[in-house]
Amino acid sequence: MTKSYKWFLIAMLSCAFFFHQADRALFGILTIPIQDELKLSDVQIGWINTTLSWTLAAMTVVAGFLGDRLSRKWIITLSLIAWSLMTVCMGFIGGFFGALFFRSIATGVGESFYAPSAYALIAVHHKETRSVALSIHQAALYVGLMVSGLVVAWLLGFLGTWRNVFIAFGVAGCLLGIAFIWALKDGAAGTSGTAAKGAPSRDHTISQSLRAYFCNPSALCATAGFVAIVFVNNAYLFWAPKFMAMKFQAAYEVALNVKAATPEGMKAIVGTAGSQTMLWHHLFAFAAIMLGGVATDHFVRRMPRFRLGFQVVALLCGAPMLLWIGFAPSIISVLVAACAYGVFRGFFEVNTHASLFDVVPPEHRSTAVGLLNMIAFFFGGLSGVAMGALSQRWGVRGFEIGFAIMAGAYFIGALLMAFSFFFTFRRDVIRE
Repeated sequence: MTKSYKWFLIAMLSCAFFFHQADRALFGILTIPIQDELKLSDVQIGWINTTLSWTLAAMTVVAGFLGDRLSRKWIITLSLIAWSLMTVCMGFIGGFFGALFFRSIATGVGESFYAPSAYALIAVHHKETRSVALSIHQAALYVGLMVSGLVVAWLLGFLGTWRNVFIAFGVAGCLLGIAFIWALKDGAAGTSGTAAKGAPSRDHTISQSLRAYFCNPSALCATAGFVAIVFVNNAYLFWAPKFMAMKFQAAYEVALNVKAATPEGMKAIVGTAGSQTMLWHHLFAFAAIMLGGVATDHFVRRMPRFRLGFQVVALLCGAPMLLWIGFAPSIISVLVAACAYGVFRGFFEVNTHASLFDVVPPEHRSTAVGLLNMIAFFFGGLSGVAMGALSQRWGVRGFEIGFAIMAGAYFIGALLMAFSFFFTFRRDVIRE
């Protein structure tokens, strides 16, 4: 396998991750028209979001075990095709239970198998360039979320209904999955030396993989920080568009010269609020993650704890930005805070998996990613139903309380990761 393949691999997986995240953003952007047609309450919407996270939590650990033992090429390919087919099915649902099954359970099962194998496959091919490679792959997340609002706004105008938007995204994902059958190569095939280390193998028992993670204080501290990130990201992704549309409805009516009481007016407000909350936040996160990857790979050679400290600072700086989003008095003010939150989110996420890989042996990394995601999505998923309950009871004020809770989650995550920085990392670090 040629040396250039490791970058071709990043390009392919980045395309898959784009659809992974754009598909995830669809429901949040289209929440208002979905609620209006299906007559769903905010609590029901919250349970759809939380059940998705819990499905990811339950299945991603299974995906991690399999990713350390079976062909990662086929796990990634079949995962992409499966979640895309379920996205198509979302275009034909008739009510709450249809949305709960196809959006939360079926789509969640398909998406859960992607990350453990994808991140482990990247780590096999990238060592000195690991943070840069992971940052490029992570950037696809931001591109997907960043342009999803604009794409959805355009597709709503072109295709007419939210149902057709889901169908269009699903078909595109299926076509990419079919291309992966020929384009993607398994990391274990044709590699040798260090590249083969950590490739799928049946020689490692599940108990060994569990010990490598749960008996590793530094890995658990890294997980705590990621739980905070997922808790906040989950709530922002699903609820920020509706929060903006509700809090600044009058301002949008004036700016867009529409009335929210009309279907066309609400569609315009939803599209604008969705594009603003997704575009600017993720644009700045994208820039931060690209810069952060280069900086981390440079400094971590001289200071192995650099990426961990970088994440702690990112969480501490991101917390006040979340408070600002919740209580900002104008659309411009919210967007400025969302951009700043995006910068610190990007600085953290460029190192999410690299920090875990710093303290977990290569042969257990797919399992470790599965366990990381399981814990993060289980606890992080609580923000979806919590925000739904707050908004249903107190409206805009409930959203503001929710953002204050999210800021607290960032602060707690920073404290736990700081414990690893000062007390456990030097003992647990893996020398490659």
